[in-house]
Amino acid sequence: MANGSDPSFDDDDYLHMFSAAPSKKKSGALQPFRRGQSPMNLKMKATDKPESETLRKLQSFKQFDTVIDISDHHYIKKNSSMKHNPKNWAKKIQEEWRILEKHLPDTIFVRVYESRMDLMRAVIIGAQGTPYHDGLFFFDLYFPPEYPDEPPQLDYHSGGLGLNPNLYENGYVCLSLLNTWVGDDDEMWTPGVSTMHQVLVSIQGLILNAKPYFNESGFLDGIGPRDGENRRTMTYMIRSSPKNFKDLVMGHFYNRAHHILGLCKAYMEGVQVGCFDKGRVQNVNKGKGRCSSTFKAGLVGCVKTLVQEFEKI
Repeated sequence: MANGSDPSFDDDDYLHMFSAAPSKKKSGALQPFRRGQSPMNLKMKATDKPESETLRKLQSFKQFDTVIDISDHHYIKKNSSMKHNPKNWAKKIQEEWRILEKHLPDTIFVRVYESRMDLMRAVIIGAQGTPYHDGLFFFDLYFPPEYPDEPPQLDYHSGGLGLNPNLYENGYVCLSLLNTWVGDDDEMWTPGVSTMHQVLVSIQGLILNAKPYFNESGFLDGIGPRDGENRRTMTYMIRSSPKNFKDLVMGHFYNRAHHILGLCKAYMEGVQVGCFDKGRVQNVNKGKGRCSSTFKAGLVGCVKTLVQEFEKI
């Protein structure tokens, strides 16, 4: 048992979980984790030929695309802004589409709707070296009739989980660029200058960043009953994939399952959350201690649930 690990859940218990997960050696995913082995990065290269249908769908999933089904969109009941706006409103939205299609980072995917240009959905993949690594964070967006004089409205798919001080359980997003948080004038929404691309990149860089919220003592005191929000968010997304993104959700977790579970193992052994990347501990905040026993105890239950969900993919 590694120094600092939870005495009620040792390495053998954990490794048994990996052995319980299906071995899919042909596809390269969900192979048993061996003692002393670093978590594998299963990200596929463009030249790879996936043997799994799940991976084929993941590899062909476009970063930006136009879709039809809007039935589960948060803002579907809003009156369509398209009916009450001049042509320059539509041109501005189309300009936003062009910017996103050309300049999206590899970890952001967007879907827009031809029949409702005022609606959009985006997902951000949590970056390595942060508490949000490998999580999928979905946002529904609405361009109001006043756009671009007013910023877009956003709703975060929280699943009722409080993951971040700026992402509320009710879906509210606090961000200066959306005028939903305080900030200097140059940080607020500027008509004719600010873009949807900037909003998404700001969420990724300013909210889903490397600041170790889960290592804050006040946050850790209440994390036990929440069972580790990022892990629970993963479970929620697997069970309730937003429409038009199921291939991405299933492919992503099929592809990253081994790595995710390896990170959980490191955290249960006491590594600071967000400080385990590429198979090694790094960027440790010496002013913070190891993960609390409360956090690790809650994580145990999450891992068991994750293994069960990964087996179904």
